[in-house]
Amino acid sequence: MATGHADPQRRERILAATLDQIAEEGVAGVSHRKVAARATVPLGSMTYHFTGIDHLLREAFTLFAEHIVAVFEQHLEHAGEPDQAREAVTDLIHALSEGPRRDLVLTQELYTLAARRPEYRELTHAWMGHSRRLLERHFDPDTARQLDALIEGLTLHRALDGAPHGRELTRQAVGRITAAAVLA
Repeated sequence: MATGHADPQRRERILAATLDQIAEEGVAGVSHRKVAARATVPLGSMTYHFTGIDHLLREAFTLFAEHIVAVFEQHLEHAGEPDQAREAVTDLIHALSEGPRRDLVLTQELYTLAARRPEYRELTHAWMGHSRRLLERHFDPDTARQLDALIEGLTLHRALDGAPHGRELTRQAVGRITAAAVLA
């Protein structure tokens, strides 16, 4: 069992448990022992699958970033006309801000690491690159960059506000940024 071959989902369970641990206690609360207990795997599995805590955190945050990119894709992939793309962005902002609190906490934990450590900054740059490319299917690159920042900001503001603004204000903000900037 020490090899992990008898349990093909073990690595994925460890990564999911790591994200749950981060969401509950922050990055500082992550240890091999806590994650192994949460994932119900032997402690030795941690060092079999990951060379250390940094490797574990990078892999877990990579998995999380892929999840958020998938949420972007889900909202943007079927938008055709400019108005549909604008509405898709509005839907995305509301889905992210009204979604699991866990995702908001994980996003902020990743941003904090990225502000301090270049290897996590690379991960956030890759994440932003993916989200911008999805937005660039509908908008020019400068507008996609502005929208990406708007999505992040409005998601955070809506999630943390005791009385978050409504959909119409989000729609207006998206409309203002994209008014003259739709791909032909």
